Amino acid sequence: MEMLRVAALVAATLTTGLVAGLFYAYTCSVMPGLRRAGDRTFVETMQRINVAILNGWFLSCFLGAAVLTALALALHIAADVPRPVAWLVAALVLYVAQLAVTFSVNVPLNNELEAAGAPDRVADPSVPADARRRFEGRWVRWNLVRTLTSTAAFACLLGALVSG
Repeated sequence: MEMLRVAALVAATLTTGLVAGLFYAYTCSVMPGLRRAGDRTFVETMQRINVAILNGWFLSCFLGAAVLTALALALHIAADVPRPVAWLVAALVLYVAQLAVTFSVNVPLNNELEAAGAPDRVADPSVPADARRRFEGRWVRWNLVRTLTSTAAFACLLGALVSG
């Protein structure tokens, strides 16, 4: 039981760290780099990224982090190992907040951007410009929230590792 408890905590920490790192990379490099691109390039690139990211590697970490954190919490409670429990609860709450932001803000914005159509097939240059205007600022702001909440969840999982 102890090996499973520790393995779940390590796996939760690893997957959460990978997701936090992904959001951090968008915050620090991807979106600032795309900020300098033209409207058509911006829209086309984000549309392609939004399709490419829906893969098993990403989804296993993105969704697995919450499952593994909940599992680690349940195993620590069941084993009556109380020291890491507060850290695990905080990590789970923070990670669920990140999921809520993703599913209520970022995914709908991604879907709206996709619905604008392929920029190379749109003759009117105002279409990609309008799509970008509706998308970029809000997506970037909420991605920062995802970066902060997932990084804080990762830090809490590190706290659980150290305390337990």
